[in-house]
Amino acid sequence: MEKTVMMMTKTANPAAARSGLGACALALVLGVALLTVSGMAQATVLHDAAHDQRHAMAFPCH
Repeated sequence: MEKTVMMMTKTANPAAARSGLGACALALVLGVALLTVSGMAQATVLHDAAHDQRHAMAFPCH
């Protein structure tokens, strides 16, 4: 009686790991940039930008 041995291999994909790391780095940089810009902007500038965006999306705000 012979036994059949099955061998399975798993191939690592370093490109997938690098793309995930790049996405995390990009999200971190964009997040810090948004916090910095919004933290240093005047409240009226932020309000006007949000107000104009609501009008551009045809969302009533009055």
